[in-house]
Amino acid sequence: MIQLHIHSYYSLLEGVISPDDIIDKALSYNQHAVALTDTNAMYGLISFYKKANEKGIKPILGTYINEPSREKEYALLLAKNFTGYSDICRIITSRKLQKEFSLFRLLQDYLPNVFIISSSAQLLRDIPAYDNIYAELIITEKQRKNSLLLYELAKSKHLRYIISNPVYFLNKEDYIIHKVATAIKHRDTFANVKEEYSASGKNYLPGIVDKEYYFKPPEELLKYGIKIPEAIANTGYIAESCNVDLQIGKYKYPVFTGHNGSNSASYLRTLCYKGLEQRYKEVTSELIARLEKELNVVNDLHLADYFLVVWDIHGEAQRRGMVTIGRGSAANSIVSYCLGFTQVDPVKGNYYFERFLNKSRSSPPDIDIDFSWKERDEIIRYVFEKYGYDKVAMISTHVTFRARMAFRETAKVFGFSEEEINKITKKIPWTNARNLPNISKMFPEARSLELNSGPWKTIAAVASKLADFPRHLSIHPGGIVIAPDRITSYTALEFAKNKGLGLIITQPDMHSIEDIGLIKIDLLSQRGLGVLRETIRQIDNNNSQSLNFYN
Repeated sequence: MIQLHIHSYYSLLEGVISPDDIIDKALSYNQHAVALTDTNAMYGLISFYKKANEKGIKPILGTYINEPSREKEYALLLAKNFTGYSDICRIITSRKLQKEFSLFRLLQDYLPNVFIISSSAQLLRDIPAYDNIYAELIITEKQRKNSLLLYELAKSKHLRYIISNPVYFLNKEDYIIHKVATAIKHRDTFANVKEEYSASGKNYLPGIVDKEYYFKPPEELLKYGIKIPEAIANTGYIAESCNVDLQIGKYKYPVFTGHNGSNSASYLRTLCYKGLEQRYKEVTSELIARLEKELNVVNDLHLADYFLVVWDIHGEAQRRGMVTIGRGSAANSIVSYCLGFTQVDPVKGNYYFERFLNKSRSSPPDIDIDFSWKERDEIIRYVFEKYGYDKVAMISTHVTFRARMAFRETAKVFGFSEEEINKITKKIPWTNARNLPNISKMFPEARSLELNSGPWKTIAAVASKLADFPRHLSIHPGGIVIAPDRITSYTALEFAKNKGLGLIITQPDMHSIEDIGLIKIDLLSQRGLGVLRETIRQIDNNNSQSLNFYN
């Protein structure tokens, strides 16, 4: 019996189960496939896909997506293939970015590469009975009445159906962790969260879920399907039909279009030789050999467009009078030096190009460009406008629970005041949350903490269970990706936390973005450059001769 409805902790406190635990539990039950369906999200989907494949479990990729105005109306979307995966990325992005998003309108159209599963009677009544739409018969006692109604509805509309048990936590005893996480998410207390409660108007605010929503063994699920064997067969059919290849490690290079009809490799060579003459008083055979060696590696790795895009960004910054510095291992490259985005002569310094780039390297090159903190946002806007808002996104960072945050948030849930909490947290070292129960023994500076008795013992034990759970999304300090076509073919997007800035970020983090093959460019904000820039301006204002920052 295959689990098709599982929320991991990557839902940002929607579920409290890690992808590793999901996969290990499936293995212990001898299941050959398992799905991940986080709410309106795919934060951990790429990571889950990699880990499942590594352990011999077939990953089924999907999402649990709901109607914004009626969040109780939802559908599970499961990708049949990569096209279906891309469809889900675009749908999630629409759900996150568009005010007028409607799940009902979306499901009026046939999505041939996606399975659509729902236990929402209203939704199933209102959408066409396509062959990829299934009723979800949830097997818990609280859902029995609704599942019987759905069974009759499916029969009358000639819909297929499956049996299901949504999973939000791994074991039955983990229910308390789910309840704590839900209280944290809704900024409420442990005592106040209910199984569901309504906000104002029509909005539905989900609270804690059914206590039966844990990862059950197949035999427990199968006993509910004895009278409807076709539901079991349909579940197996869906699992067998979902075959997504994310092509992990196959790079999706950005495309540079400003070379006036010539190809990228020849245009890069022309620019580099022009830069070689500008950088060196005498172009020697040694310099030419070094440049040709590097260009051959760049072209063999299909990175010409990538270097041209970085050259274009740096060039636009210079045209706007900005100061920039390229740093890191890119300074080991004469190609970088000739293109102008690094200022260190790698030949004079005898720097090894292979440290930056070589044919055996399994990861893409990492070029870091520093900008003044006052000017970086302007150049980011240029990248979005030049390469297309449909192809560009900033990269997200998943902020996770460490010891102090986990303890603080858990204590708040149990009703402790800020003053009481601060007395404890200021003594907690910066460490992993799982160390909390034994922290006074592990760290000398925490010896005075009394977490082994009374309510603090319970707080520490519960908080330790939140170790490494994602708390919220942030923005990578400078990571930006430019896809060769629509970026939502590869990843779902959403607004950064501060919507006022209008920044769009990827749901997966840097590691997953690189795994799926999108190439990161780091456009970093540096206060030191801002100070230097202002200093040069002040000198220029007081002298007749201008300073050149790069000399």
